[in-house]
Amino acid sequence: MADKREGQRVPQVTFKTRQQGDWVDVSSSEVFDGKTVVVFALPGAFTPTCSGSHVPRFNELAPSFRANGVDDIVCLSVNDAFVMNAWKEDQGADEITFLPDGNGEFTRGMDMMVDKDDLGFGPRSWRYAMVVRDGVIEKMFVEPDVPGDPYEVSDADTVLDYLNPEAERPTVVTLFTKPGCPYCARAKADLEKHGVDYEEVELSREVTIRSVRAICGAETVPQAFVSGERIGGSEAIAEWLEKRKAA
Repeated sequence: MADKREGQRVPQVTFKTRQQGDWVDVSSSEVFDGKTVVVFALPGAFTPTCSGSHVPRFNELAPSFRANGVDDIVCLSVNDAFVMNAWKEDQGADEITFLPDGNGEFTRGMDMMVDKDDLGFGPRSWRYAMVVRDGVIEKMFVEPDVPGDPYEVSDADTVLDYLNPEAERPTVVTLFTKPGCPYCARAKADLEKHGVDYEEVELSREVTIRSVRAICGAETVPQAFVSGERIGGSEAIAEWLEKRKAA
């Protein structure tokens, strides 16, 4: 399955999509011609690796891909349009185009169809990614032919490194807060003022101050983490933002 299709055109098929409640046929030419497209194909919607890692990271790195000349990121699976649309909504993956290959025509044309009968899936796509320029496959990232569902080379970071080893990644900020906390409100306002996207984890019965204490040893919120590194509370966040602005 490796890279034997590099230098060839993508299969010419018609994707049966659902848009605003109507069936809409989308051809391969409409998807690929005149554009640089990154495709990642996977075994199935709503499955653990696909939902937990593959889709989220491509969605997160979409701005970096665009900054490096990519016009569209396509997620493709041998699922129907209803499933793919529901999955995209569930993932909140607004930066990605989800294409249903319900009949497997594109996947067969790529010679990437495999049997997942042991899981009750039937014929599905092998996991891979590729860079396509004006309909021609430039580079493929095909997972090794080993048992199970390997996820080693088709990830978003590997594809982005191929396009540009020096590509910048978005700053990943996670902020622990609690309702009614004025310091949390200040921290969120500061982040938004500086145009920094962040994920908010609000304390609840499921996520308590005990969770925050276990993670970072702190007894108060807000607590901010940037790419895995603890920044601290509202004052520390303000200082980090000023340093970031001056850099």
